Amino acid sequence: MAEEKKIKLKKTSKKWQAYEISGEELKRKNRSCPKCGVGIFLAKHKNRETCGKCGYTEFVSKSS
Repeated sequence: MAEEKKIKLKKTSKKWQAYEISGEELKRKNRSCPKCGVGIFLAKHKNRETCGKCGYTEFVSKSS
């Protein structure tokens, strides 16, 4: 008897969440990475912004 293959479900891409449409213009929501350039965004975390490609990190200071 042949064993059944397990199918792994892939998560869908959420690139559409990084952009905003205002009229005829396409606006980027997140900042671009200063090392990698335009098209590579910094991910927003609780206390920092990081690049997933090169590892560039900026820590956000608390303003209290």
